[in-house]
Amino acid sequence: MASEQSSGAARQWGATGGLFAWTVAWLVTLAVARFGPELVWSENAAAGWIAVGANLAVGVGWIIAFRRYLRSIDELQRKIQQDALGITLGIGWIVGFASFVAADAGLLLGGGLDVAVFTAGLGLVYLLAVGIGMVRYR
Repeated sequence: MASEQSSGAARQWGATGGLFAWTVAWLVTLAVARFGPELVWSENAAAGWIAVGANLAVGVGWIIAFRRYLRSIDELQRKIQQDALGITLGIGWIVGFASFVAADAGLLLGGGLDVAVFTAGLGLVYLLAVGIGMVRYR
């Protein structure tokens, strides 16, 4: 019984570490794809496309790592994570498409929703939803 718990904990730590590594790798490739054209290569479109392709490939690895992480945690934690992901996805779709429609109709002064603000907002929604889920199922 104790060895089953320790192997489960070891599997969860491994999945968490893998998720962390893939998250950092994705952020690095995203930064390279975003800032590379301005800071490293200015007129080389092929380098830009390679950086974007690398970001997409690492993003797929990140998704796989997140699936492994979800499979490694217990059922209650998985439910909390899935609820938070569902809420975040729903809010993202609703706010994102409302912003596109408002921008197309000329209702937004700045021309639309800033991608950085939108992404940070979704991150906060996710963290808040996880926190509420942890309190709710305590």
